[in-house]
Amino acid sequence: MVTGASAGVGRATVRAFAREGAYIGLLARDTEGLHVAAREVSELGGKSLAVPTDVAEADQVEAAAARIESELGPIQIWVNNAMTTIFARVSDITPAEFKRATEVTYLGTVYGTMAALRRMVPRNAGHIIQVGSALAYRSIPLQSPYCGAKHAIAGFTDSLRTELIHDRKNIHLTIVQLPAMNTPQFTWCRSRMPRHPQPVPPIFQPEVGAERIVWASHHKRREVFVGAPTVIAIDANKIAPSLADYYLGRTGFDSQQTRERVSPDRPDNLFDPLPGDFGAHGVFGEAAHDEAATTWLSDHKGATALAGAAFLGALALAFRRHSS
Repeated sequence: MVTGASAGVGRATVRAFAREGAYIGLLARDTEGLHVAAREVSELGGKSLAVPTDVAEADQVEAAAARIESELGPIQIWVNNAMTTIFARVSDITPAEFKRATEVTYLGTVYGTMAALRRMVPRNAGHIIQVGSALAYRSIPLQSPYCGAKHAIAGFTDSLRTELIHDRKNIHLTIVQLPAMNTPQFTWCRSRMPRHPQPVPPIFQPEVGAERIVWASHHKRREVFVGAPTVIAIDANKIAPSLADYYLGRTGFDSQQTRERVSPDRPDNLFDPLPGDFGAHGVFGEAAHDEAATTWLSDHKGATALAGAAFLGALALAFRRHSS
């Protein structure tokens, strides 16, 4: 089962599972992309069932899970990936907007996990994968709903993990922490910034994240860090969070916007899906890396201390130059 299956990392993950011949439940709001994704699964050698679902609605998630199991068989792997966000200062976000982004990104993960557990606990088997972010450790400006949701997902998952250990359940939980991804979210997210939103470089193609999600489904890892920037940012933040606060406060606005001006009234998908099939990739393909070898540090944790120290040195130097 993959939530947010119609576009971005979810779409790339669906394709990756399909190449393994998997049976896949596809959850997303009712869009052209969802149904095109289902056709792609068949073309790639898998089998799927697309169920239009708003993951912010617990009853819809439960109904989708029941239908998937009845038509495709027991759910063995559940990937919580669905998200939405708004790029803006906290002071410029309405309560309704903040609630919506939180309900989709955080509560959608909770509801998906609950639906999975209702089926996995009686069988005492299953694997739940939460798609996280480096921003679950190191928040940045203009993305408080998203950062808050990713922090919450980590806390929720850790709590659940201890309960499963106590109850001696053979259900594994993995969080896959992603770096900046070239996905359509920057084209369709709601934004109150004057210029076009962009992921903070370095940027990676969604297939890099998808490959590690599928890899995680075959390995019982507690957490998987995707890409050296994720590992370095997380470890560096543990060492000098205040330095990172000041650096991001000075640079985080510009680094998340291109030079292209955008209309404040551009269409977005915060509350309703946009028409069309957006696929897996965003508009930053020329700047995006597509090599999974960038995950080397996540499998060689002994090197991260040196990488983190080097990053802190560069960060301090850049901050001094920017301040002067």
